[in-house]
Amino acid sequence: MEQVRIGKSEVYTTKLGLGTNKVGGHNLFNNLNEQDGYDLLRAALDQGINLWDTAYMYGLGRSEEIIGDVLQDYDRSKVIIATKAAQDKSQDMAINNSAAFIRQAVDDALRRLKTDYIDIFYLHYPDETTPKDEAIETLDEIRKAGKIRAIGVSNFSLSQIKEANKNGKLDIVEDQYSLVHRAPVQAELKYLQEQNISFVPFFPLASGLLTGKYGLADWDKFKNTDGGQMLGDFSQDQYEQAIRGIDGVRQIADQHQATVTQTVLAWYMANPAISVVIPGARNVKQVESNAGALQVKLSPDEYQQIDDLFRNF
Repeated sequence: MEQVRIGKSEVYTTKLGLGTNKVGGHNLFNNLNEQDGYDLLRAALDQGINLWDTAYMYGLGRSEEIIGDVLQDYDRSKVIIATKAAQDKSQDMAINNSAAFIRQAVDDALRRLKTDYIDIFYLHYPDETTPKDEAIETLDEIRKAGKIRAIGVSNFSLSQIKEANKNGKLDIVEDQYSLVHRAPVQAELKYLQEQNISFVPFFPLASGLLTGKYGLADWDKFKNTDGGQMLGDFSQDQYEQAIRGIDGVRQIADQHQATVTQTVLAWYMANPAISVVIPGARNVKQVESNAGALQVKLSPDEYQQIDDLFRNF
């Protein structure tokens, strides 16, 4: 399976990873079954998906604990763990990028993950006071100590990313990006490619919009979902454009005996601006279905067709 290098680090991973906010993320989702979380992590490895993306905020550490439990049964060197922190529970979950907080957050994550190193550590959000390059220098010191292997930031603006990368030590950025949320990120992607910084999109399926489960008549239903809220000022006209785009994707998917979701994920994996795509999953069936995207090889013409279908986003 194709491996990609994370920035300038020595971390290599598969193009298809796993978002784990539904693994132990009881504060984010209702009716989660923890056993499903354990099972889907194992299923991901069985399918060759070796990057697991988690965060302290996924269950206030519970996602990391479950991952740590599962890690005990596998060769640690074969699993790439990415986690994130910024919410300071000692300050009512205020965002904190101070050196003291970062050092403690890394140590706490290591304990919950039951490991002695983290492959990728992200600042989950920027705070308002800490110079971004100083926060990265703290992470670089932690990297030199062997506790982390690659440095990332998430939810940073382009100017904040540039400040964070002042000394060229940033390896990876995670930000919102999907076929229906592209224009706001174009300048950022150009900079990341110029700087050899990897990019990972979150919400790649737009919280279900890009899975094909909605139709033209479902606008009212969609706008009241998490996905509708996430896309902010997404209009009904844009929604209808997206549905028509999905109809076009479905035609390409049918040619590959694939689902719409698998075909959209294959488009991301073929996109040179994207290093890894990390769709979430609630159960083993969803992990196995997502893994089917690895078998979908889009031709250059098909890739361009999908790109054109969503050119207005």
